Amino acid sequence: MQKEEKLTMPKQTWPHILAQTVKTGIIKSNLIPMFAGLTLALYTYQMSLIEKLPEILFALIGSAFVMGAAGAFNNLYDRDIDSIMERTKNRPTVTGEIKPQTVLWLGIFMTIVGIIALALTTPLAALLGFLGLFFYIVPYTMWTKRRTVYNTEVGSISGAMPPLIGWAAIHPDITHPAILGLFVITVIWQMPHFYAIAIRKHEEYKAAGVPMLPVVKGVRRTYLQTNVYLVVLIAISFLFGSLSIGLMLVALLLSIAWLLLSVLGYKKMDSEKWAKSMFLFSLLHMTVLFSTVIIYSLVGIIFEL
Repeated sequence: MQKEEKLTMPKQTWPHILAQTVKTGIIKSNLIPMFAGLTLALYTYQMSLIEKLPEILFALIGSAFVMGAAGAFNNLYDRDIDSIMERTKNRPTVTGEIKPQTVLWLGIFMTIVGIIALALTTPLAALLGFLGLFFYIVPYTMWTKRRTVYNTEVGSISGAMPPLIGWAAIHPDITHPAILGLFVITVIWQMPHFYAIAIRKHEEYKAAGVPMLPVVKGVRRTYLQTNVYLVVLIAISFLFGSLSIGLMLVALLLSIAWLLLSVLGYKKMDSEKWAKSMFLFSLLHMTVLFSTVIIYSLVGIIFEL
């Protein structure tokens, strides 16, 4: 009788292991809103790209390192539930391809480098970077993620820090309505986005014991709460009016379109298709909005020179 062959997963390269540990995909996606806040500040205060090049570089480096640290600490703490969920069970922190002690030191190193780099722009940017990291690790990952359906709301605070950091790296005053609008929009956007993911990954979150809203309260409650947030998103769009009617209209039209998709889609689709359409539109919403802010700001800076 022949021996049964044992199937083994091919070993990953160290760069790939490192990229998964610090979540480079999330770093890349979060650098876009950071850059949107940065360029918006440059445009608002009519500053030159060349003049502020050091701050721009340090903001990019610092933000990337702080985000990477957040990803590393999150992966380190969530090894138990990550091993249960299909989409996370192959993370290096779960498979043992990277040691927990290594991840811990990696997170500490990236935190120190990131905060120092942000401090070389403004002290406020460094403080916001630290607060974003703290909120993601302690109130979200270690406390609310496993205990309450409002974990998404708590996590949204750290998720919305990038545009604030970008703005603060250029100008140490985050009270302008335009950046407050961008911050609040980024906060509110996360609820419909992550609710849609939770509906699609319902069984995984249930198995892992993560109390996402659709898992605990059901799809109907999630639909109603989503619509409340989308109405708030529409109202927040008017904050851009103090800086640009064009940006305000873009934000307003995107938010109205998202609410219409939610209401009409929920009536015509099953929950899985509705959640998928909501998830895809959330990506479109942020891509178009942040791209518009960046292009509008850069064009405005160039024409003012």
